Amino acid sequence: MTDTEALRSAVRELMPRAKSDLTELVSYRSVYDARQFPVEECLKTAQWVADAFAAEGLTDVGLHETPDGSNAVVARYPAPPGAPTIMLYCHYDVQPPLGDAEWQTPVWELTEKDGRWYGRGSADCKGNIVTHLTALRALRKVSGDRFPVGLTLVAEGSEEQGTGGLEAFVPKNVELLRADTLLICDCGNFAVGVPTFTQTLRGNVNVVVTVETLSGSMHSGMFGGPAPDALAALIQLLSTLRDADGNTTVEGLTSDQKWDGAQYPEDQFRSDAGVLEGVDLLGSGTVSDMLWARPALTVLGMDVPPVVGSAAAIQPKARARLNLRIPPGTDPQQALKALTAHLQSNTPWHANVTIETEATGSPFVGSTHGPARTAMEGAFAAAYGRPSTTSGQGGSIPLCNVFADTYPEAEIMLMGVEEPKCLIHAPNESVDPTEIEHMALAEALFLASYTG
Repeated sequence: MTDTEALRSAVRELMPRAKSDLTELVSYRSVYDARQFPVEECLKTAQWVADAFAAEGLTDVGLHETPDGSNAVVARYPAPPGAPTIMLYCHYDVQPPLGDAEWQTPVWELTEKDGRWYGRGSADCKGNIVTHLTALRALRKVSGDRFPVGLTLVAEGSEEQGTGGLEAFVPKNVELLRADTLLICDCGNFAVGVPTFTQTLRGNVNVVVTVETLSGSMHSGMFGGPAPDALAALIQLLSTLRDADGNTTVEGLTSDQKWDGAQYPEDQFRSDAGVLEGVDLLGSGTVSDMLWARPALTVLGMDVPPVVGSAAAIQPKARARLNLRIPPGTDPQQALKALTAHLQSNTPWHANVTIETEATGSPFVGSTHGPARTAMEGAFAAAYGRPSTTSGQGGSIPLCNVFADTYPEAEIMLMGVEEPKCLIHAPNESVDPTEIEHMALAEALFLASYTG
């Protein structure tokens, strides 16, 4: 039996344990937000992760408090002489449930349905924690208790909150986290069974825009007409951010870029995104252009009166939270400046407008070539039985830029189990167990074969 087949068999035999581990992990309500869930849930999860990797032979295992108060789990395995060190990144915190009524299975209970495993965090990112564990267990089973490379395990505790705890921790702990190659496992394949490198990440600019027109609410029957309506002003302002075809039209931002990698078929995107029958897709480019190469403005929320309980009154104030995704090549500060200027210049009726910056993040481009990339391409092909491809991701992982700045010689590759059907961040999150199996095998093959 070849090493590849031995590892394949070992991973397959470990899948029941992977399911058991994921069942326990999903049961922990590790939302890093004390306003919603007890902090103890995150501490319990962090300790579980630390204990699990310590049991697989990693040493110097510890919980390290980061500047935002969360705990990062760090564990190491010393590299044999001449061997490289590989970082295995993941995060154990999860998104809040969101839309409890829309969940078709218990949120905090791993449930098998139609061949998938459902539960919050089953994919993002606890499925990737289990993938790392399964890969290491398979290696130990085939080759003994020694690993052929050095390992640095980093499990973040506040990634979903975007508070930058680990981003601030990394530059102050360069040697603790040092690695030659970084596997950032918080992404996913283009589709189930299609091994994929996430090549680019869009950056982001988040702002809250507030429009005010009156000192207080006024009766719409007595004052409606000449009295300026803040809600109507906000609606008109937001309408200037897209054209009739749905292209983002922030003055000062380029919106005609082309994606030169693998294309995302329109029918597949419609299915993955749950687009309703007969509804148009947005933009004048391809799906890949719009998703990975061009800026995209989304209205995340609005403070306005709800329909039920609303009165016949002109609104004096309204506000909206905006998220602008920006592609590689666009500077987030320049994008913020452009968005702010656009909002200020397009506010109607000389209404008062206030723009608060919530957050900014830079785009990222992963390693496109190098010995580690070549080795992982071979591992993907062996594990999945087909060549790997590349895609972009609409989301951002600001930590990637921190890693790139801190370890400029390291190769950084983004991958994971979070393919589109996982519905990460949404109700009914799930993971396909075959993705855990294949990704664990690919990681084990990479660690077994990569010599630096």
